[in-house]
Amino acid sequence: MRLIFFGTPDFALRCLRKILSSKHEVAAVVTAPDRPRGRGRKLAQPDVKKLALEHGLEVLQPDRLKDPAFLERLDSLNASFYCVVAFRILPEEVFSRPPDGCVNLHASLLPQYRGAAPINWALINGESETGLTTFFIGKKVDTGDVLLQGKIAIGPDEIYGDLYGRMAEAGGDLLIKTMDLIESNNYSVVGQDHTKASPAPKIHPELGLIDWDKSASEIHNLARGLSPKPGAFSFLNGKRVTLIRTSRTETPANEPGMVTRADPKTGITVSCREGEIEILEIKPESGKALSGADFVKGYRLKLGDRFENRADLTNTEEI
Repeated sequence: MRLIFFGTPDFALRCLRKILSSKHEVAAVVTAPDRPRGRGRKLAQPDVKKLALEHGLEVLQPDRLKDPAFLERLDSLNASFYCVVAFRILPEEVFSRPPDGCVNLHASLLPQYRGAAPINWALINGESETGLTTFFIGKKVDTGDVLLQGKIAIGPDEIYGDLYGRMAEAGGDLLIKTMDLIESNNYSVVGQDHTKASPAPKIHPELGLIDWDKSASEIHNLARGLSPKPGAFSFLNGKRVTLIRTSRTETPANEPGMVTRADPKTGITVSCREGEIEILEIKPESGKALSGADFVKGYRLKLGDRFENRADLTNTEEI
């Protein structure tokens, strides 16, 4: 099958890499324009573009998806199929063009977690299972007829960064299987039950502010759902710290936010409204991520210290 691939971030890159090793032919890649990045604000290429150029593929980076010149170029490539992974919302002028259809890979078991951040929200909500869905794109976002789905178990302490990687690799396999079925005209579709839909809106950094008056399960799930970025964060001695990895403990709760263990060998536990969490890995505001034990040693954390939900402006000790 001759296809055009649409995608931009690392998730899309991993899928494209698998497609390039399959029997299907990638005619071109459509990705976001180069953007300024880093402290120097130098123009940087999207990850997908770098991979495409390595394979000698044509790369299209339209500012406007309805641009007549862009649409004309799509048609001239004579692709029968479009494959979309982590890209902008496509207008009908684009997704209606290929004769074999336009398929999107979504990182949830649709209709669950429709939206921009399905992996994050599955973790934040404490799901034990998620999955991947391929579906034909329609006029309304994430509502099209489903082709294939694959379930993925979530580990109780698994963080977003780890689950993201596993799902991206599995997503490439599901896309290839989907394309094989479409090419052989040996597929069926199932409409989504819209009454069972749930949202997965874009993640904003302020969501990561930890409320220690919540339960250990809620805080643990928030931390792993936002790790490593944008991160679940709190304040200690007036400085921001980000929780990278945590686990729940069976210890009864004490005062919310209070450090109940600060041991240079066994690490940190913090009390919540219900239960406690153990901080396995923590990142200071201006430093690298440390184990709980190393943080205790390096930052002189002690029993009875408190994590706060705001900066203490009266204390300027650097963390």
